[in-house]
Amino acid sequence: MKFCSQCGTQCEDDQKFCPSCGAQLGGNGVNTAGQTGTGGQGSTSASILPRNIAVCIILSFVTCGIYGLYWIIKLNDEVNALAGEKNATTGGMVLLFSIITCGIYELYWIYKMGERCERIKGVNGNSAILYLILSLIGFSIISWCLIQDTINTAVGK
Repeated sequence: MKFCSQCGTQCEDDQKFCPSCGAQLGGNGVNTAGQTGTGGQGSTSASILPRNIAVCIILSFVTCGIYGLYWIIKLNDEVNALAGEKNATTGGMVLLFSIITCGIYELYWIYKMGERCERIKGVNGNSAILYLILSLIGFSIISWCLIQDTINTAVGK
C-alpha cells in the first residue's frame, strides 16, 4: 500500500493516480510535485513537529492534567493527519465527548488510535488492544506516550 502525498488517501500499489484527488503517483508514492507519500506522511508530516515525551509527561503532572488535555487533542489531530483520516473526529470533539461520557469515549478513542498507529507503521498487530488494556488499568498516559512515539517516528525524529 502507498499513500497519496497530496491528500493522504491510501492507494493500491499498482495505481498511477489517486482515486480521491487525481494526483499522479509514482512507484513509491511520489507524485508529480516530487513529494514523497509513503507511509501516509507526504506533505502532512512537514507541519507536524515531534514532541519530547518526557517533557509532555512532566508538563501533564505539573499542570494537574491541563497539558494532558491539550496533548490528547494534538495526538488525535496528528495521528489522523498521518493516517490519512481526513473526516475523523477532531481532537476538540474527542475531548468534549470524553468529558460528556465521563471517560468512556476515551476508551473507544484510545482503541481507534491504536488501529491508526498500526496503519501509520504499516504493521498488523495488537496495539489497539494494548492501548485499551493500559487505559483500563489506569495507565492511559503510557498509551499516549506510545502514540507520541509513533508520531515522532513517522515525522523523522
